[in-house]
Amino acid sequence: MSKSKVPFSGTDAQRDELQAYLKAHAAERGALLPALQKAQEIYGYLPIEVQEMVAKGLNVPLSEVYGVATFYAQFSLYPKGKYQISVCLGTACYVKGSGEIEARLQHELGIKSGECTPDTKFSLDECRCLGACGLAPVMTINGEVYGRLTPDQVPEILAKY
Repeated sequence: MSKSKVPFSGTDAQRDELQAYLKAHAAERGALLPALQKAQEIYGYLPIEVQEMVAKGLNVPLSEVYGVATFYAQFSLYPKGKYQISVCLGTACYVKGSGEIEARLQHELGIKSGECTPDTKFSLDECRCLGACGLAPVMTINGEVYGRLTPDQVPEILAKY
């Protein structure tokens, strides 16, 4: 597992809320998935520190918690930035150069897909289709669509944010 570039900074209130939830539901069969959903609702993502709290609170192995957290796409092990960038790697976008767009974003932001910049300003993710194939290659920033992109346009677009 790679380490997040953003240090964990949970609050006492968040910890207390999660621990109260875990205590109330620890004896329930199938409590792990709802507990992870609650933890992500509280923290916004599931860093190792939160996974350890869930494992301890439910008395399940950390490996099981990690396995569930990484199996389901709804969970993120990394925080999301104020500006969430998604690059389409679907067939139409990929053949028109979205791989190069993603590489330029990684270079400009200093992060890989699935990560967040240390200042939590940007996060970068991949998706398989944004439904804008006619504008390929495409990316979105907080839902705003940017199409017919070239790698050289990336710095200018990022500067807007």
